[in-house]
Amino acid sequence: MHFRVFARAPWVACGVLLAGGLSVAHANPAAPSIDDLAGAVRAAWSRHPAAEATEQTLAAAQARADAASQPLYNPDLELAFDDEGEERTSTAGLAWTLDLSGKRRARSDLGQADLTLAEAEAAQRRSSFAQQWLQAWAERLAATERVRLGEQRVVLVQRFADLAERQLAVGDIPTLERDLALLARDEAQAEQATLLSDAASADEAFRAVGGDVTTVDAPMPLEPPAAWEAGPPLRLDRIPEARIAAATTAGAERRITVSQRDRRPDPTVSVHGGRIDLGPASDNVFGVAVSVPLFVRNGFRAEVVAAEADASAAVAEQRRVDLELQARAERTVRTYEVVRSAWARWSQSPGTDVQKRADLLERLWRAGELSTADYLIQLKQSLDTALAGADLQGRLWRSYVDALYATGRLDAWIGFERSVSEVNP
Repeated sequence: MHFRVFARAPWVACGVLLAGGLSVAHANPAAPSIDDLAGAVRAAWSRHPAAEATEQTLAAAQARADAASQPLYNPDLELAFDDEGEERTSTAGLAWTLDLSGKRRARSDLGQADLTLAEAEAAQRRSSFAQQWLQAWAERLAATERVRLGEQRVVLVQRFADLAERQLAVGDIPTLERDLALLARDEAQAEQATLLSDAASADEAFRAVGGDVTTVDAPMPLEPPAAWEAGPPLRLDRIPEARIAAATTAGAERRITVSQRDRRPDPTVSVHGGRIDLGPASDNVFGVAVSVPLFVRNGFRAEVVAAEADASAAVAEQRRVDLELQARAERTVRTYEVVRSAWARWSQSPGTDVQKRADLLERLWRAGELSTADYLIQLKQSLDTALAGADLQGRLWRSYVDALYATGRLDAWIGFERSVSEVNP
């Protein structure tokens, strides 16, 4: 799998190496690098129907912005012919409403504000897609590792059950201990079915975001994501939701101007000329007329009041969103730091090698220093610890992706350009 990734922020250079498995024994030299992972996200986005929908939504928003910048009024062509007895009149004229109050400029500004909002929403959809893809990727690989550990558990417990059968045959252990080993084997097989079901669900979630389960099957990376670097202060304009809130506020303020301009009447100037025939005599006629609508029954004041209220609500909503985004960014970064610390402690534990632990327990059981119950309890504890490690590493990656998204760094980490046009660049 080969992908290309474009510019990346300098602070990403200390990122992650995806070049291994949960244990050295399962290291994969062909595991994807961070560039491969970012390229896979970009490729998945370009193929996903959401990208095409986003592209067409942006095209529609651009067309509406272009339409809003066009002149408001077209001229009217007037042709008239009047035949009354000996008097016949033929005239032609033009009537044109003049935009003297700046309605066109106000609508053009509103169209650009709506386009900015559409672009912010498109960027949010793309960033959200990348977040969901990476989370599904991490969960799928963690589920795959849990299945592998579950298979190891089934093999170990099956081997112990077979050994217990032989020990019972020669009279070394009572029937009760043999039955206990068989029960442990049956339990392991039942739990393995649950793990396989969870893996199928993870595959489904990964496919739903355009993941290819036939190619993206590398083990979880040996090295976790780097420790979080504070970097520059949080910039809300990098966070998709904040950009949407700001664009919504700007659009609401532009609507105030549009509603105010709509209260100003625009005059219509008409010019016509022609010929009048009266019996044998004829003459040319020319006329100019100016009409101005009188806003006496409806002054359109209510529309201005509504626009001002909407703008005030948008400003308040933007403040609320900014507060929530600040809190979310702090929470996700703190969560990642806590999970990474837990992962560091787990990975340094000497008891995480299941195979070595199982061999030691079996030797002690054969020597009679462990009862069957104690053997199974300690083996289960070792396997549960390994499974917890797979869960922890999946959570580590998910919390890292959440922190990148919440701080507005995910697009740069993936290598997305500022533009959200991916289908037809």
